[in-house]
Amino acid sequence: MYRLRALLRSLFLPFVLYCVAGVVAFYFVWHGVHGQRGLKTGEEYEQKLAQLRQERDLVRYQRMQWEARIALIKGERIDADVLEEETRKRLGRVHKNDVVILLPQGQ
Repeated sequence: MYRLRALLRSLFLPFVLYCVAGVVAFYFVWHGVHGQRGLKTGEEYEQKLAQLRQERDLVRYQRMQWEARIALIKGERIDADVLEEETRKRLGRVHKNDVVILLPQGQ
């Protein structure tokens, strides 16, 4: 009986210690990958950053277009094409040579 108990103790104690060490190591590895500052979070952060940079570039491009358009209207002399386009848009009129395509209400 004593031999059996000694054998079980010599096997059970290292097994329990290895299991505890494995659980602790798994905890730190999991948090290193999935945690608040983990590897996956860094990748998601980089993707979000790239998306925001792309959106920023689009907004900058649109701003440059608007500034160029405003420069044509602003000043002592107004560009006739821009003025005509704006007045047609606001008054709902078209030129006799314009082609008008009517879309259904849903679009």
